[in-house]
Amino acid sequence: MDNIILIGFMGCGKTSVGIRLSYQLRRIFLDTDKLIEQGQGRSVSRIFAEDGEAYFRALETETIAGLREGRAPCIIATGGGLPVKPENRPLLRALGRVIYLKAMPETVYERLRGDTERPLLQCADPLSRIRELMRERETAYADAADVTVFVDGKEIDMIVKEIEEKAG
Repeated sequence: MDNIILIGFMGCGKTSVGIRLSYQLRRIFLDTDKLIEQGQGRSVSRIFAEDGEAYFRALETETIAGLREGRAPCIIATGGGLPVKPENRPLLRALGRVIYLKAMPETVYERLRGDTERPLLQCADPLSRIRELMRERETAYADAADVTVFVDGKEIDMIVKEIEEKAG
């Protein structure tokens, strides 16, 4: 089995599921946001504030393109907006099996309520913003994914088992 790439909206569980899946499959876990933060020496929110979203999106493309270089199969969690850029989708598919973790807007809102580190949610009505962004991104997620896993109301172990079954 190749790499397993987890995509989906912020707060859908990519990092939590990815870490658990990496333990289960005994693979290295990589998070594109963390790789970017390490490379830039600053947080995603600072990159957004100082250089803007377009600059950050370019860093995402550069990061996933760099992951194609030889290494043992990994579990890779991407930033929520990474699949939106059309040129990123074939890069994701070239990396391995792409799993779309899909959540309802209300689930995301509950998980992220009070989170001040998400630049795109720093607004008066985060739930409306979540709904709007999810609508905008749905086609990109579906187009990038080999498999969709619905996460609402499921424990992490249940999601991991489903990914193992569908990605195998």
